[in-house]
Amino acid sequence: MIRTPIAIVGASCVLPGAHNLAAFEHLVLQGKNAVQDAPEGRFGMPNSAVLGHGRDRAWSIAGGYVTDFRPEPPDPELAGLDPLVHWLLHCSREALGSSSGARTGAVFGNLSFPTDGMAKWGEAQVLGGQGGDARNHFMSGMPAAIVARALGLEGGATALDAACASSLYAIKLACDALQSYRTDRMLAGAVQRADSLFLHIGFCQLGAMSKTGQSRPFHAGADGLIPAEGCVVFNLRRLDDAVAAGEPILGVIRGIGLSNDGRGRSLLAPSSEGQVRSMRLALAEANWAPESVQLFECHATGTPTGDRAEIDSLKAVYPGGSLGSLKSNVGHLITAAGAAGLLKVLVGLRHGVMPPTLHVDEPLDDLGKFSLLARSR
Repeated sequence: MIRTPIAIVGASCVLPGAHNLAAFEHLVLQGKNAVQDAPEGRFGMPNSAVLGHGRDRAWSIAGGYVTDFRPEPPDPELAGLDPLVHWLLHCSREALGSSSGARTGAVFGNLSFPTDGMAKWGEAQVLGGQGGDARNHFMSGMPAAIVARALGLEGGATALDAACASSLYAIKLACDALQSYRTDRMLAGAVQRADSLFLHIGFCQLGAMSKTGQSRPFHAGADGLIPAEGCVVFNLRRLDDAVAAGEPILGVIRGIGLSNDGRGRSLLAPSSEGQVRSMRLALAEANWAPESVQLFECHATGTPTGDRAEIDSLKAVYPGGSLGSLKSNVGHLITAAGAAGLLKVLVGLRHGVMPPTLHVDEPLDDLGKFSLLARSR
């Protein structure tokens, strides 16, 4: 049974090198690289104190950082909250536009890691002194509740953490709410603004961080991921309702497939079998044949094992096509990665091009009939 198609009628972003949609289009179409070393002070200590190879050090401080973005706090009561809250509220308001919050809900992905604000508050509890707003202690679900209250979302708001799949899970649950007619409009997406020191040292301890400080998806010499931060939010409606209302349609979602690896080999070794299941589920829901798909915006984090598993999954389902990964531009946005990838696809649709991927001078071998997009066509 084909379910109700869902239209994307609005979008907003705050991303590395792109604080709005126009800047993001420029970054994607021109193939810009927004990965850089951390701004001094981001770790709460000198960058030189963070670098190293010990257990409590990071061998790289490279990342996709949002800098010089200052949204005006809409309410003085929110001024002391972490930037994560302000990013999510800003993007939600921008995506919603002039639409009402009546029969509108929201689902957001949000990484349940300490934020800067939460860390400072915790330090103050242990060491004494001023620790900022105590509400920063509640950084998992509270940002969604603040957005719902600020925008008057009658359908409520939910936050979830499904790690790197968070934003796609959020979009799926938002589509489910629309298809069941529980709501008439949904905001969906994700935010990632975890404490940078926590992330960098943690990824180094996992052995996932790139030692060269480069984000190179599908590159033969890729040696790990580069973390990034940002926020992406979409405004979703049932396609028939969007057409009837004359709303702009940026894209249409016809099928989403979800799966779980179950007992995989390790946290950083994805299962091709699980990926294949999700692809086939999406095709079945959309009633599409595999050969009808030409462009693949991939997860592709720049970890050799993960990238090869993704290639194997694609080859098991599709006869070929063009590959890309936004992580070559901005790094790995973790919870917001899938939403940002979808936003890149929408840019390509708007301009009728396949956006380029960076660092593909030495691609992985055995790509089969898949090709990497080194430049716009």
